[in-house]
Amino acid sequence: MTSVKEQLLKTVTDPVPNGRNKITVVGVGQVGMACAFGILTKNVSSDVALVDVVEDKLKGEMMDLQHGSAFLKNARINASTDYAITAGSSICIVTAGARQREGETRLDLVQRNTDIFKGIIPQLVKHSPNTILLIVSNPVDILTYVAWKLSGLPKNRVIGSGTNLDSARFRFLLSQRLGVAPTSCHGWIIGEHGDTSVPVWSGVNVAGVRLRDLDKDVGTENDKESWNELHEQVVQSAYEVIKLKGYTSWAIGLSVSNLASAILRNSNQVHAVSTMVKDLHGISNEVFLSLPCTLGQDGVTYVVQQKLTDEEKGLLHKSARTMDEVQAGLKF
Repeated sequence: MTSVKEQLLKTVTDPVPNGRNKITVVGVGQVGMACAFGILTKNVSSDVALVDVVEDKLKGEMMDLQHGSAFLKNARINASTDYAITAGSSICIVTAGARQREGETRLDLVQRNTDIFKGIIPQLVKHSPNTILLIVSNPVDILTYVAWKLSGLPKNRVIGSGTNLDSARFRFLLSQRLGVAPTSCHGWIIGEHGDTSVPVWSGVNVAGVRLRDLDKDVGTENDKESWNELHEQVVQSAYEVIKLKGYTSWAIGLSVSNLASAILRNSNQVHAVSTMVKDLHGISNEVFLSLPCTLGQDGVTYVVQQKLTDEEKGLLHKSARTMDEVQAGLKF
């Protein structure tokens, strides 16, 4: 008996999944699902694979997204505890790991999450040897270094989400104070995604007008208008959100989908992401920190060499030393 499908559709060739824009998300917690949701709703990818160790939650999240496929340009959404499902991924986003607790710094998480990465990174590279790893798990800079070491991939293809979100928070806070849209406020946070991050006050501008050309003390200890409070708010914002709702999710999800879009579309957009910074700005440590980078199909293509003040450079070096000290105690 001929099936309904056979009566309806005449086979021409066996369908082959298009892996050119396939993205894997490892970890279906709040952050992982916010990343997947952002990627799907912003049409960054039409082929998403989810991986986690908790089978029931994984299946539930997959089904929930699949039921919305008609609203997502018919994207393919699959999930499995088996890493074979990730084969052929252009980007593998890693959000898995122990969650940051209230009052706990990102650096406190380091060894717990390093141990988790030992079971993740080699599996991803095994099934997608040409992939770009995008690390989101915290502490992101050190775990990007860990992923680089475990993967054997070239440094340009291992990227941390870094201070892309910190820079977005900074621009939002500038916009609130100036009454100008966040996209029209230009400012960068570099260094660690964390407590030793560095605000590049020397470059903050609106329409090319630098705030320091209007007041040389902007962002310094002598600042009568206390602009430096904005950076303090950037550093504390994640802790505040965690205190209020238990975790952060939506902003980092949007940030990561933005980075994934730049990579897949080979756009060469500039984003503050965590990359190997040895020999940049006089740094001698083999560490990953955020600097403005162009992103494309090969991952990081260029690093923008900002003209930093001596104070900014000193703070960046402090950030590098902090990462190096923590990495020295890692057990691989």
